[in-house]
Amino acid sequence: MKQHDHSQDEIDEFCRFPSHTDEDSSKPYRMADITWRIFRIMAEFVEGFQFLSTTRREVSVFGSARMPDTEHWYQETVRLTKMLGEAGFTVITGGGPGIMEAANKGAYEVGAPSLGLNIMLPSEQRVNAYVTNSKSFHYFFTRKVMLTASGQAYVFCPGGFGTMDELFEIITLIQTGKMQPVPVVCLGHEYWDGLVDWIKETMRDQMQTISPDDVNLFHVVDTAEEAFELIKDSKERSFF
Repeated sequence: MKQHDHSQDEIDEFCRFPSHTDEDSSKPYRMADITWRIFRIMAEFVEGFQFLSTTRREVSVFGSARMPDTEHWYQETVRLTKMLGEAGFTVITGGGPGIMEAANKGAYEVGAPSLGLNIMLPSEQRVNAYVTNSKSFHYFFTRKVMLTASGQAYVFCPGGFGTMDELFEIITLIQTGKMQPVPVVCLGHEYWDGLVDWIKETMRDQMQTISPDDVNLFHVVDTAEEAFELIKDSKERSFF
């Protein structure tokens, strides 16, 4: 039997949930629709792991998509990923503009692997010009798994809610033993110190919702050189 190759539009339509007003369904979502959504999720995981299976010495860099190239932290990110690229690391980002572009740019300019794991949005996020190989994802959570799956270090530059989500995901995985300890580096005291003070004063001291040593799961630095020193001797690891 000849296999039919479905277009991306057909797959998107097939995986889309029905409307909550669908009168033919006793529940908001029919099981058949949920099943096909699960298949799409599985496919994104398989394709994502295949995409990353040949990469080595990955460092994932996170930060704001809104950061202009005139900002100090954009330029500092470029400097850091140039150092990483020259030292043989692969740089992985979300593939978009801002800090992601800066990280890819530094790696690209020294000829290092510069990967982008892009998210498909209604207002389409373009893959930046410094990505040498990319993979697009429909779901944020499958993309986040790939961004965190095998990095031997993680760099967090000033960013928004997404950056915070990714930072606390990594810290939680290390805290709970789901991920071996790796360098988690936050770049920019002026941006991160307020959050760190709140973690120490409110979470650790006042409410005691974290252990005293949990504040050592990440580091805050001000320069590309300091970040590189924390990362350069980190050990390569496989998925999770």
